[in-house]
Amino acid sequence: MLAQVRERIAGTVVFLFQPAEEGAPGDEGGGAQMMIDEGCLADPKVEAIFGLHVTSNHHTGKLGYRSGPLMASSDELRIFLRGNQTHGAMPWLGVDPIVVGSQVVVGLQTIVSRQMNITKEPSVVTVGVFHGGVRDNIIPDEVKMEGTIRTFDEEQRDAIHDHVKRITEMIAAAGGAKARVQIKRGYDVVVNDPALTDFTVPVLERVAGKENVGVVDKVCGAEDFSFFQKAVPGVFIRVGCTPPDREIRASAPNHSPRFYVDEGCLKLGVKALSTLALDWLAKAQPKRDGAGD
Repeated sequence: MLAQVRERIAGTVVFLFQPAEEGAPGDEGGGAQMMIDEGCLADPKVEAIFGLHVTSNHHTGKLGYRSGPLMASSDELRIFLRGNQTHGAMPWLGVDPIVVGSQVVVGLQTIVSRQMNITKEPSVVTVGVFHGGVRDNIIPDEVKMEGTIRTFDEEQRDAIHDHVKRITEMIAAAGGAKARVQIKRGYDVVVNDPALTDFTVPVLERVAGKENVGVVDKVCGAEDFSFFQKAVPGVFIRVGCTPPDREIRASAPNHSPRFYVDEGCLKLGVKALSTLALDWLAKAQPKRDGAGD
C-alpha cells in the first residue's frame, strides 16, 4: 500500500516483522527486546512507533485506542515448597507441602483483594500450575507452583512482589515447610504516549469512520510492544476481528482454540498503520527541516 504512494512518504518507514514474542523454549530471548538489541530502532533512527493487535472483543471495522496504560506488565512466578515425605496414613510424622501449598494459593489471593488499592489500578495474581505428589498414599517432599503477576503500576508491581514473598515464606514457616520464591520480571506496561495518542485518534476516525473508533478498556494481557515504547514514543491500537453477524459475547477470546479471525480486519489494520505513518511523517517533516516551532 505504501509503495503505491511512495512519492507522498516524507521520510522513512521501518517495518518490524517481529518473531517469537514469547521467546524460544527455555530461557532464550525473543521478540521485541532481541530486535532492539540488534538495532532495529537505531539505523535508521526511529522517532515514533505504531502497532496493533486483533481482538475478538470488537467487530470487524472497529478500532480501539487508549491513552496511557493499555496493557499490563507480566511477571513469571515460581514457588518451591519443601516439606518432609511420609506415609499418607501418618501425616504427623512429616510436613505436608501440599497442604501448605494450598494455603499459599489462597493466601496469595488476599494480596489484590486486601492489600492493593484497587481504586488506583487493577492487578492480578494467578497460580496456574501446582505440581506435587507421586502416589495417593504418600505425602511428598516437594511442591512446585507457577503463576503470573499482572499490574499497571510500577509501585504496585514492586509491592506485590514483596507481598508474594512475605506471604509464601510466612505460611510455609507456619506449616513447618521451607519456601523458595522466584519472580522473573517480564514485559513492562504498554503505555501509549498521550501526545502521540492525540495525533492518532483523528487519523483512525478518518480511516474507519468516527462512529467506529472508541476508547477501549485496559487489558490485563501483556505485550512486548512495551519494550519498543520504552525506546521511542509509541501507540498500540486494537483492531476488532469478530464477524459483524456474530455476537461479541459468543466470540472466543484470543488464544482460545475456538478463536476466530475475520480476515477482513487485516485490510483495515494495514490501512490504519499506513495512514498513521504517512500523516506522522508529513507532520514531523517541517520540524526536521527547522520550519516548525
